[in-house]
Amino acid sequence: MDIISLGAGVQSSTLALMAAHGEITPMPDCAIFADTQAEPTAVYEWLDWLESKLPFPVNRVTAGNLWTESIRPRVSRINGKTYFKFYAPTFTLMDNGDKGMLPRKCTTDFKLVPIYQAARRLAKVPRGCKTVMVKSWIGISLDEAIRMKPSREPWVENIFPLVERRITRNDCKAWMKKHGYPEPPKSACVFCPYHNDAMWRDMKENQPAEFARAVQFERDLEVKTAALVHLSSKEFLHSSRVPLDEVDFSTDEDRGQLNLFANECEGMCGV
Repeated sequence: MDIISLGAGVQSSTLALMAAHGEITPMPDCAIFADTQAEPTAVYEWLDWLESKLPFPVNRVTAGNLWTESIRPRVSRINGKTYFKFYAPTFTLMDNGDKGMLPRKCTTDFKLVPIYQAARRLAKVPRGCKTVMVKSWIGISLDEAIRMKPSREPWVENIFPLVERRITRNDCKAWMKKHGYPEPPKSACVFCPYHNDAMWRDMKENQPAEFARAVQFERDLEVKTAALVHLSSKEFLHSSRVPLDEVDFSTDEDRGQLNLFANECEGMCGV
């Protein structure tokens, strides 16, 4: 079974439309979009449009709302302490000045797992299967080849058609323009800490409602960390560890957060 792991961004959208045009074969059986319920509004509008252009179905799956799950406290049965099962890879600042960053679990919990679950169901993969039954098309482009990783499941083989054809992100944009398609929006959660300054600045200037959502999410994190009485730290969405609505994005200097995205996030986000 051939599936497209659809992020609904530039690369995976181009990959899906190339397949629809017969430029990449075989025709996929379907695409699977894992919804964190935290994407920008433009992504959902784009996905609706894209789905109408494809000859194969798009299966939308979700593990829940990343926002609400990230701030929902749980209590350990072992020691009675409060903990949080899900979280974004935020930047942390301890009361003593120590800086850190939470590990990235959101891609696994809200992208990989629901896609694997859907693929297993659709391909009728038996438990314990170690034979490849699903080829998962990942929309990583040549310029982001560092993000290529093998599947975590033995019955899934990740393939990278854009890399194999040496197609870059800019090539994807050119292909879309050549065929008269609009340019897809950037696909990433509104409050993703891997946004660089240029992305935050664009959101603040051109998508103020989305920026306000990110600011509110960061404020919700303050309530979350206040519940962790055994810790003394704060979480931030920006590497400066300054509240997002107080960060000066007017400088052209990039603080390197886009590099974090490229190195850490597999081909399930941002494509």
